[in-house]
Amino acid sequence: MKKYLLAPGPTAVSPEVLLSMAQPILHHRAPEFVELLKRVKEDLKWLFQTENDVLILASTGTGGMEGSVSNFLSPGDKALYINGGKFGERWGKICKGYGVLTEEIKVEWGCVVNPADVAAALEKDPSIKAVFIQASETSTGVAHPVKEVAQIVKNYDNCLMVVDAISAMGVFDVQTDAWDLDVVISGAQKALALPPGLAFVSISEKGWRQAEKCTNAKFYFDFKKERDAIRKNQTAYTAAVSLILGLEQSLKMMREEGREAIFARRATMAKALREGMEAIGLASFPKEGASVSVTAISAPEGYDAQAIYKDLRVKYGITAAGGQDQLKGKVFRISNMGYLDTFDTITAVAAIEMVLKAMGYEIKLGTGVGVAQEILLKK
Repeated sequence: MKKYLLAPGPTAVSPEVLLSMAQPILHHRAPEFVELLKRVKEDLKWLFQTENDVLILASTGTGGMEGSVSNFLSPGDKALYINGGKFGERWGKICKGYGVLTEEIKVEWGCVVNPADVAAALEKDPSIKAVFIQASETSTGVAHPVKEVAQIVKNYDNCLMVVDAISAMGVFDVQTDAWDLDVVISGAQKALALPPGLAFVSISEKGWRQAEKCTNAKFYFDFKKERDAIRKNQTAYTAAVSLILGLEQSLKMMREEGREAIFARRATMAKALREGMEAIGLASFPKEGASVSVTAISAPEGYDAQAIYKDLRVKYGITAAGGQDQLKGKVFRISNMGYLDTFDTITAVAAIEMVLKAMGYEIKLGTGVGVAQEILLKK
């Protein structure tokens, strides 16, 4: 059985990237690796749309998230976090682990945060030193209005705008510098179509000024050490050499396609998947702000989304994702990230139709596929 990886992380990896990673190992202090990192760090700036240093950490995206708390906030500092899903919730847990006092804006799953709520919270308590938000909440398929929230946060000199863009960067537009985003995190295993194991963090000058005041304990995720290293085309500790070889190839392919072309292609794929599902009577889960990165689909009434997710994998070799926590059994999720294109989207729609038909759902096979094809044909 041929396997298809359509999960929202890890995502499918291209043959070109896999072959790049199969090159002989470089020593992480060798001149060849220094030159490699010199090229890669400039390509990361292009991807992040920033002139800031972009740190490269040997970790998953959560390591970048943890470091984005421990390097900028001290025990007893106050932070505001947007909790509209499993990964928004994670911000609160990380803050608690480092003794940071938190205020939560709880958002109904499937909805976006109201920027006015952020403005009200900061006006009420201007001692808040960071606002933590997801650009794309992978658990719900929602994209929060990061640009609008950032325009509020930038008015507070002692408050950082910290963005988890792990499943957003390279999928849709996230303008680090133009939007005044102080700390932006991404990861290897999403849009960059690499195996898990790298996190990337961009930090503004405002962020570095706040880092100088931070008293939290840290060692491995010490961003100042990593900044000093990356400026010498090094990493502070042993680099994930093979992953960085793959990263160079991935970024090369992205630059050849161009940011705007990538964003347009991903948006078309997401539209084709979403409207293909709607054509067979399945609704997207988000009530608003549907993310391009991942399509969260509500199961038809009376059907178990976990069973749909399982049958996709067992019967057709398609690994998607189920719902988390309160959404378990209610939604399943299909990725629009990674090494995917037109026929991966068509395959996903066709397989969902076949799974539902076998479960007794009334459907004319090909209905959703036809709608998706029409959209993809015009891209």
